[in-house]
Amino acid sequence: MKLTQTQSVITAALLSVSAMSVSANNNWENEAKDAWIDGKAESTLLLNTNLNSFDINTDVKDGRVTLTGRVDSEIDKALAEELVENLEGVEDIDNEITVQSESDVKDEPNEMLSSLKDSKVASVVKTRLLMESEVSGTDIDVDSKNGVVILQGEVDTKAEQDLAIAIAKNTNDVKEVIDNIEIIN
Repeated sequence: MKLTQTQSVITAALLSVSAMSVSANNNWENEAKDAWIDGKAESTLLLNTNLNSFDINTDVKDGRVTLTGRVDSEIDKALAEELVENLEGVEDIDNEITVQSESDVKDEPNEMLSSLKDSKVASVVKTRLLMESEVSGTDIDVDSKNGVVILQGEVDTKAEQDLAIAIAKNTNDVKEVIDNIEIIN
C-alpha cells in the first residue's frame, strides 16, 4: 500500500515538474518573440528618415507594442504607428506618443500637411519594400504625390516587380501606383 502511495506521489511530482518545464519553455519563447519584435520595431523607426527615433520608445508584451515618447506632429505619431503596425508578429499597437506642439500642426497650411502625408506614404512604402526579403528594396525608389506612389528602379524578375507594386497598393493612403520599374533579367 505504501509503495502505491509513493508511486502516486512520484508520478504527481514528475507531472508537475514537466508541466512547469513546458510553461517555462513557452514563457522563454514568448519573451524571445517579443524581443525580436521590439528589435524590428526599433530598427524600422531608426531607418525612417522622417522620424527622430531617439524620441520614440517601444515596449512589447505578448505581441502588443506600446509606443511612448514625443514627436513634433500628429503625422509623425501616425507614421510611427503605421511603420510598427505593419511588422510581422505585431498583434496590436498602443500609441501613447505625445505631440510636443499640437497647436502648430493645426495652424499649418493644407499644402504642408499634404506634403507631410506624401512623405509618410513614401516612407512607409520604402520601409515595407526594405523589410520584404523577396524584393530588392534598395534598388527601388519611391515617391508620392497626393496619394499617387511612383516606383522606379530595377528588379530581377516580374514576380519581384509585381510584389513591389502589391506592397505599394496595400499601403494606407495610397490611391494609385505608377510602375516605372524595369526588369533587368
